[in-house]
Amino acid sequence: MKFEWSFFWEYLLRPSSVYLHGLWLTLSISVAAQGLGTLLGLFIALARMSRYRILQVPARFYVWVFRGTPLLVQIVFIYTGLAAANIFRFEDINLGFAILPGNMQAGILALTLNEAAYMAEIVRAGITSVNKGQTEASKSLGMTYSLYMRRIILPQAARVIVPPLGNEFNGMLKNTTLLSVIGVPELLLATQMVTSITFRVFELYLVVACYFLSLTTLWGFIQQRLETRFGEPIAATSRKHASAGYRRLFGFGQIGRPR
Repeated sequence: MKFEWSFFWEYLLRPSSVYLHGLWLTLSISVAAQGLGTLLGLFIALARMSRYRILQVPARFYVWVFRGTPLLVQIVFIYTGLAAANIFRFEDINLGFAILPGNMQAGILALTLNEAAYMAEIVRAGITSVNKGQTEASKSLGMTYSLYMRRIILPQAARVIVPPLGNEFNGMLKNTTLLSVIGVPELLLATQMVTSITFRVFELYLVVACYFLSLTTLWGFIQQRLETRFGEPIAATSRKHASAGYRRLFGFGQIGRPR
């Protein structure tokens, strides 16, 4: 079948409502899962660094399990496996302004739990990068653990945490495509629905690739600004940050887990 440029440009520049809905789901699921995963990862990192083994052991086990098994397996297990074993079944929830389908709940939960394992290691690395003298000085001033962690340690650790956090969100945008296996109509499944009607597979998958490339490119610029904000003073390192941002944008020198 001959490639139809007119068809490609039509769907790229004037996407159908199915595409727009899929794009909205991709963005909303990514933001929700990344935010929840980062928050959960913070608590897991603190538990793993605790001096109490009753907190350390479960945290280490959690990270070991979710980093050692494929995300796709986790998604299917949470949505299909739990229901098949009569352990838990995700039902639709009426939020008042919208209906949250059960498969979307399972998808967000799976992405959150998986992301939390990676964010726990990122946060732990950020905290350990802060000089231990900061902790001792905070304790000598009579600060509680939660106070000096919130006021002293985490703000300094943010310089180390933000770059891989940005790369994790970049990966999260692409990982949402895995939710198509449980029927979440995100961008990939929306494309599959349209191709089943039009039979224009190559053109439509090229369109969805362009959409994801646009999303990750836009996020690359946002990430660069965030790193500049949390990094060294702009006046001293503006050229360094610019070159680092372009290396990251085009895939060189990324920090975080391999994709």
